[in-house]
Amino acid sequence: MTIALENARGLYLLGIRDGRPREAVDRFTGGRYTQHSTGVKDGADGCVEFFETFIERNPDREIDIMRSFADGDFVFMNAAQSLNGGEARWITMDILQADDHGRMIEHWDVIAEWVDDAQIAGPTEPTDLERTAENKPLIERYVSDVPTEGRTDRLADYVSAKLFQHDPAVGYGAEALAASLGGTKYVETVLVVGSGDMVAILSRVDIDGTETAVMDLFRVAGSRIVEQWNVKEPVPPTDGLVNSGKL
Repeated sequence: MTIALENARGLYLLGIRDGRPREAVDRFTGGRYTQHSTGVKDGADGCVEFFETFIERNPDREIDIMRSFADGDFVFMNAAQSLNGGEARWITMDILQADDHGRMIEHWDVIAEWVDDAQIAGPTEPTDLERTAENKPLIERYVSDVPTEGRTDRLADYVSAKLFQHDPAVGYGAEALAASLGGTKYVETVLVVGSGDMVAILSRVDIDGTETAVMDLFRVAGSRIVEQWNVKEPVPPTDGLVNSGKL
């Protein structure tokens, strides 16, 4: 595990799960902390302010990091949260950027409500680590050709017919994925991070006219996407933003 990955996990678990945000920020963030999470102010103090209030509202916090990996200066995490004995349950995906010392300096996230355990099921550790350099461009080409340009006729070039799907609104298989893309257009790729067979991509997406942040995690085998997880969150209006914006 890299220092950056250790620090990202520490920021999340010590700061939120264990309820010690000031200690976590002091230990794990760098000279700046640029924030893209809805409602959280830029800077270390903004993070502490938000989570001190969050912890007061939610004294019972269970957080499990299901998947995490590093890609150079970037870290990806996929977590499940349960608050106050299950009163609220969330699925989160986060990307953080580290400085040269492995301390966090920027944070993006997408948060969605938990629907069922299928959202977080499946493999948890990247494999085929030697294939990172070929799998990341494959995912970028897929996003460009299919959900951006609407070339569902090219789906078979990228996606296994037996695609295992974790989005509760989408059925299994490539055909179900194609059907789900109606009314959805990926507008901009913001970040791509990967490790071996797992590649995460953060995108600006138009879903039936609503600007939406979408983070997809894909698992690749044999040059085809064989598994997909994702979370979606509406992008808040720019009026009244307290940080650097969702995307």
